[in-house]
Amino acid sequence: MTERAMQESTLLLLTALADAPRHGYALIKEIDAISGGRVTMRTGTLYGALDRLLQQNLIEVAAEEIVDGRARRSYALTGAGRDVLATEAERLRAVAAEAQRRLGGPAVHARRALA
Repeated sequence: MTERAMQESTLLLLTALADAPRHGYALIKEIDAISGGRVTMRTGTLYGALDRLLQQNLIEVAAEEIVDGRARRSYALTGAGRDVLATEAERLRAVAAEAQRRLGGPAVHARRALA
C-alpha cells in the first residue's frame, strides 16, 4: 500500500477479517457492528473492495462452498494484509495520541467536566 491514509471502508473490511475468515453477508454485518451502525456497506461496494484487496494480495479466498444452490466464498487476511492493517492501526494510534496530547489529554477533560 501507499503511504497515504487507508480509506475507512478498507480499514473496516480488513479489521472485520482480522480475527476470522468471513463470507460477504457476515462481513457486512461485522462492519456494521465495528462501526456502531455508522457505516453500512452495500453489496456492490463490498465485492468491489474484496476484488481489489484480492488483487493486492491483502486477502485471500479461505473457502468456497455451495449454500442453497449458490456459491459462497469466505475471505481471510493474508500475511501482507495483517501487516498493512497493523501499520494502519499504529498510524491511527499515533495520530489519536497526538490529538489527545494537544487537547491536554484525558485528565484535562475530566477536570473540565468537574468544573
